[in-house]
Amino acid sequence: MIAAPARPAAAPAATLLDLDAVRIDAVQALRLPSSIALRRRLLPFAVHEGCVWLACQIAEDEASLRTLQRYFDHPIRAVQAEPASLGRALDRQYRESSQGGAGALARYTERGQTIAATSGDEVEADARQLANDILRAAMLRQASDIHFDPSEKELRVRLRVDGALEDAFRLPMSLHAALLNRFKIIAGLNIAEKRSPQDGSFRHSDGGARGQVVDVRVATLPARHGERMTLRLMAVDSSRFSLGALGMSEAHHAMFSSAISKPHGLILLTGPTGSGKTTTLYAAIRELIAAEALNVITVEDPVENEIPGIVQVEVDSADKVSFSSALRSLLRHDPDVVMIGEIRDRETADIAIKAALTGHLVFSTLHTNSAAGAVVRLAEMGVERFLIASTLRLAVAQRLVRKCCSRCITPEPLRPEDIAFLAAPQLAGTSHFRPQGCLYCAGRGYAGRVGLFEMLPIDEEWSQLITEGAGEAQMTERMRLRGLPLLVQDAAEKLSAGVVTLEDVRGAVTVW
Repeated sequence: MIAAPARPAAAPAATLLDLDAVRIDAVQALRLPSSIALRRRLLPFAVHEGCVWLACQIAEDEASLRTLQRYFDHPIRAVQAEPASLGRALDRQYRESSQGGAGALARYTERGQTIAATSGDEVEADARQLANDILRAAMLRQASDIHFDPSEKELRVRLRVDGALEDAFRLPMSLHAALLNRFKIIAGLNIAEKRSPQDGSFRHSDGGARGQVVDVRVATLPARHGERMTLRLMAVDSSRFSLGALGMSEAHHAMFSSAISKPHGLILLTGPTGSGKTTTLYAAIRELIAAEALNVITVEDPVENEIPGIVQVEVDSADKVSFSSALRSLLRHDPDVVMIGEIRDRETADIAIKAALTGHLVFSTLHTNSAAGAVVRLAEMGVERFLIASTLRLAVAQRLVRKCCSRCITPEPLRPEDIAFLAAPQLAGTSHFRPQGCLYCAGRGYAGRVGLFEMLPIDEEWSQLITEGAGEAQMTERMRLRGLPLLVQDAAEKLSAGVVTLEDVRGAVTVW
């Protein structure tokens, strides 16, 4: 823990901070009780340069700042914010909370101490409040997952934001059982079962005027120091899924839009878990149903987001609705568009091919590393190559990488080995960009994620190659010769534009 300085500083500001443009760190905001924040018009919003930054309406004096230091693990610095944007941020953070703020969380995280509750009733009450506070912090940080990791002395709470884990809170182990039981109860799990893994779900609303709602998937796992729990947060509102927001280049966007406008055929999205494949398929479906009236049916395990106007079938873990049974009956419901969550075996592959052959547009996903690898994977599952050639319309490989904060990137020269990795000699003498962290990105250096894409549209030449048994390496080389950008080339373009970092590209892209 970093000790507070004797004289907390107020940062000079030539212009007032616009909090509407700031990605607020809700973890820091929840450390300050709402009663103090609202009364004094203060909002902790970022950790940057070893300090917690507080937005304020009027300049705070040193004595006032010292009284707040006990709530934080870092020294405090204050910056004046534009009053209207500060009011909106305070509303989002505190007034819209159905539970009225962060009293319990502020108490248990005060100055980084692990404060023990005094009674069982107090633990239960605090656990209910903490559960709401943690969910609220995760929603405001736009986290995809919450991890509860118990150790011998404390319960560590971490958030996965933009694909990276962040330490959020460290709570006393006296809260471990009560907090996890709270989530078990609302997820319909057995609170008495602690030695076997369990899975459940619930829907949570932030209770605010904006009515933000998420579906939460809950999973428990017995560990050495007690149960660990992971919550996966999936936004119910699917309106943010649009092709224009995914990061496709103009060429890729045109290629993808052309493929999904065809009346039938198979479109495959490939990539590892968490690469955004389903998000891209949702965006495609939203674009289709916005253009015309269609009967769209999906079979998913699980349904990740609800899309109004389509039929979404969720596979039941008890096999009342299995993947196979749902797919076998699907074509009897006269669909125009079919989405299969994942082609996982020969049976699901055969149904996808059959649907594409009989005049349906079929979307699905595969776990392969490249667009060309989709062809090889289907063949390995036992699908005849002539059927792949006659049904496949587009194979897409994609990855998700963190998007740089545009306000704090600084250029660095590309080294020869970097240019060799990117296979982009045209970038010699140019720079890539590294984010430094600033007040606008909560000191993280990143704000959201963006997709990297590789697309293989199937025409007569490609159909012939597939039928003749071309392998992944042969098709990838042919893509280079025909000028179809590979993943690494799309990454190189976004790298030189300052959108992504070299380190993230190296971690996401395999170069053949």
